[in-house]
Amino acid sequence: MSNIPLKVQAFLESHGLSALEFEPGSTPTAEKAAQRIGVPVGQIAKSILFKGKDDAYRLVVAAGDKKINSGALKRATGAKHRMANADETKEATGFLPGGVCPFGLEGTAIAILLDVSLDQYDTVYPAAGTDATGVPLSPDYLQQITGGVKVEVT
Repeated sequence: MSNIPLKVQAFLESHGLSALEFEPGSTPTAEKAAQRIGVPVGQIAKSILFKGKDDAYRLVVAAGDKKINSGALKRATGAKHRMANADETKEATGFLPGGVCPFGLEGTAIAILLDVSLDQYDTVYPAAGTDATGVPLSPDYLQQITGGVKVEVT
């Protein structure tokens, strides 16, 4: 039985994708996900929700071995941000930290920002709504299906 949220499963299927699934709780960080999948940490597309001073939420998806630069995020968006807490993340995305993903967010006001650090890889692995999943796809396809905007914030 899959633990992938139905909205994410439907999104993936509609785009010809499927998630790798592991035992629950096994891939909550980029490092653990990379170890489990067997790829460099950078290939894990970590998704972190930020809340701007303008009250807008922005989901930054970046290579797992990179850190988000708050100044660069402000320059890219025009607003100062802080990382959303676990409650805000769950309420805004429907996902808990460790399983946040850029899939199944249609109908929300969350902007998806794809850091250029992903572009160095042919395949990246964002989560699929749980802390035990990874979805293999190219950065270009990720942008195409999510409508994400390319930024440089790492």
